[in-house]
Amino acid sequence: MDKFRVAFTSAFFRPDGSPAFKGYDISPLKSDRNVEIKIFRPASIVNADELTDVDVLITSTGETKIKSESLTRSGRLALIARAGAGYDDVDISACSANHVAVAIASEAVRRPTAVAALTLILAVTTRLIPKHHITLNGPKDWAKLSDYQSIDLRGKTLGLVGLGSIGSEVARLVSPLGMRIIAHDPVAKPEHAAALGARLIGFETLLKEADIVSLHVPLGDATHHLMDAERLKLLKPTAFLINTSRGGVVDQKALTECLRARRIAGAGLDVFEKEPPDEDDPLLKLDNVVLSAHALNWTDNLDARLAETNIKAVLAVAEGRDPEGVVNREVMKTKIWHDKLSRLRAMYKKA
Repeated sequence: MDKFRVAFTSAFFRPDGSPAFKGYDISPLKSDRNVEIKIFRPASIVNADELTDVDVLITSTGETKIKSESLTRSGRLALIARAGAGYDDVDISACSANHVAVAIASEAVRRPTAVAALTLILAVTTRLIPKHHITLNGPKDWAKLSDYQSIDLRGKTLGLVGLGSIGSEVARLVSPLGMRIIAHDPVAKPEHAAALGARLIGFETLLKEADIVSLHVPLGDATHHLMDAERLKLLKPTAFLINTSRGGVVDQKALTECLRARRIAGAGLDVFEKEPPDEDDPLLKLDNVVLSAHALNWTDNLDARLAETNIKAVLAVAEGRDPEGVVNREVMKTKIWHDKLSRLRAMYKKA
């Protein structure tokens, strides 16, 4: 009988087969005699032929895309598990149409990404980077310190765009700072916001009122360039924009012009529309930004937690259970999904 088969895209392994992510430990799957591991060849788009005999596919953020043409062969695939919280490179509609659940590792990235957002908030409001450079330049530049006064966050307004797993964690982390928290999220319940000390308001109202706007939304058609030139104009001249979600949520060209013209106070960005950005990208030349290479949440235990979360999802479907963290939950209500789980459970037990 065919074995329960788990495939990994090429980003997880170096050409010699050694792990690419030191802490991402898949030994529990390798040692499971009921599981067979398959490693895909490098490709920009997952090939449907490679998925024909695969039950679960594990992918890494921003590496290989899964499009509708990737899912049109055997119909065997049941789950795509993401080593991250983003899923903008997965065609969710196509997955739902093919009864493939997509599970993200939001539990693993929630705290480190929220900490990354808080780090950027503190860095931009304390003017950490200019003060760092002044210190390196020695006594001759210390007179410039008066131009870079820190901002007291007590009483300031934090606007959270998105109050899901990560946005909610940011609200929890900033609670001791004495900030007023407002949030916009069309699906968040007022009682959830209230429990976090936040108040739900309209998006444009949030942009006008917030001293700091922090973005915590997935990238998709509805959120691409969510912060465009017109919405950037709504921000206060003293406001800061923080983005730890996806670069495409912000119109980077418009933001660069906004920052260059000093129409807002500054920005803290961990993500960019193009990664890595070009060396001559004008955003990199500005002195009112704090930038990180989409790695601020990459802690010493993140890879291990991603692996644990992904393996937990794999074993759930192998045992005939719904996995956690599924973004297209409608799939799990269908008869075809439950038929897939029954087949996987039988195959896993008999392997």
